[in-house]
Amino acid sequence: QVQLVESGGGLVQPGGSLRLSCAASVTILSINTMGWYRQAPGKQRELVATITSGGWPNYADSVKGRFTISRDTSKNTVYLQMSTLKPEDTAVYYCYANFRRPYWGQGTQVTVSS
Repeated sequence: QVQLVESGGGLVQPGGSLRLSCAASVTILSINTMGWYRQAPGKQRELVATITSGGWPNYADSVKGRFTISRDTSKNTVYLQMSTLKPEDTAVYYCYANFRRPYWGQGTQVTVSS
């Protein structure tokens, strides 16, 4: 079993920044892939960024150059630094872990609006 606890969402103006955190209940080096997905109202959940146990990142085209995924293995935490935010980034962001099966966090709301 893996528990994922997210934090860091909120309201931000266009062009602003936010950092999301996802703390795992197991050592993240034992997790094949971790990352972030998002779901906007009326849309399907979509991949934002992932990072492998070896530290390799992967990004959706829509966030490349604006978002950065990173991790702190001493804290078993994965981060998503989001910059130059746009209104279309508004969504509930979910932490994801592939540890024998998919695990999801509870979600954190990110709203980009003036």
